[in-house]
Amino acid sequence: MHINLDIGIIGSVDLGKEDKMIRLYFVRHGKTKWNLESRYQGMHGDSPLLDESYQEIKLLAKSLSGVPFAHIYASPIKRARDTANYLRSQLRKSIPLSLVSGISEFDLGKMEGMLFNDVKQQFPTAFDAFRNHPDRYDADEIQGESFEQVMFRFKNAVDEIVQANQGEKNVIIVSHGAAMNAGINGLLGVSIEHLRDRGGLSNTSTTIIDADQNGYHLVKWNETSYLNRSQNDPTDTI
Repeated sequence: MHINLDIGIIGSVDLGKEDKMIRLYFVRHGKTKWNLESRYQGMHGDSPLLDESYQEIKLLAKSLSGVPFAHIYASPIKRARDTANYLRSQLRKSIPLSLVSGISEFDLGKMEGMLFNDVKQQFPTAFDAFRNHPDRYDADEIQGESFEQVMFRFKNAVDEIVQANQGEKNVIIVSHGAAMNAGINGLLGVSIEHLRDRGGLSNTSTTIIDADQNGYHLVKWNETSYLNRSQNDPTDTI
């Protein structure tokens, strides 16, 4: 089955009366040129994956090679599509792949394409709130999207993915650092002021969530051990 999903149902997970569980593997896209340069990409900005990112996606695929996946879902933004397509090719299995607009990155308005330091100078309040105090973030200042809006569409999209995969065990969802941080924590019932408490998500990382009739449950956050990174590069994580 190959389906294309958009923002859909609202509400809690409904897996029917039987005791079922679906495991969701959330993957942040590979590192890009703008990630390396510390630029905001957002929903409308984009830049190519770095050459080294393809090697990291291979390592990700190797770490997942023993897991049977029913479906791969990806944000339609090119950096996520490219990550999903290359991951699918490296898994060497005929896994259906669908694009889901609800898991796209934040619309960051005026900040998109700007260097972090330039945003800090031009929009200091928005810069600090977006990074450190999401409950104080005023998206209107940069003509972008609020945390509430992203969390709403992200949950709707993931709920619909879960509904579409009843009876299956594992799916991959390829998305973006800021949207996944807000969206996954929202699935787990974290309030907006505490969205950053777990820390950020790294490029080509895996975060695992189980979905059952009782809701969503965290299994692993920001797993990167398979990447064998020798040092912590701050441009890897948002």
